[in-house]
Amino acid sequence: MLFISASVSIPEGEIELSAVRSQGAGGQNVNKLSTAIHLRFDIRASSLPEFYKTRLLRLHDHRISKDGVVVLKVQEHRSQERNREAALNRLQALIKSVSAIRKSRRATKPTAGSKKRRLNQKTRRGKIKSLRGKVTQDKD
Repeated sequence: MLFISASVSIPEGEIELSAVRSQGAGGQNVNKLSTAIHLRFDIRASSLPEFYKTRLLRLHDHRISKDGVVVLKVQEHRSQERNREAALNRLQALIKSVSAIRKSRRATKPTAGSKKRRLNQKTRRGKIKSLRGKVTQDKD
């Protein structure tokens, strides 16, 4: 059972875990053992509440396929068990990130003081730049 919150959990039967060979350097451990974990979780077929499903499917995340399947490959640890825990933690974090309701942004206007300071800075900068021109000597 993977617990998302106090009232939401995912049965382990809905999460497909398979061991595959890791990539990269690692010597004999990489050549002989299947320590990497490939996790697949079908959002549409899961027992998650509709709120979570719709928000997960709306996410623009490369780990979620067009079919609504979360695919994670974890190979950061040398042992299969630690990679399994890391994969489940990543899935849990992904689902928890969707449950947070973000505040809507309220449009604000700049204050009168900030407008005045900005314009003063612009005129000051313009004066400095105008003094950089060629110096001409007037002959009387």
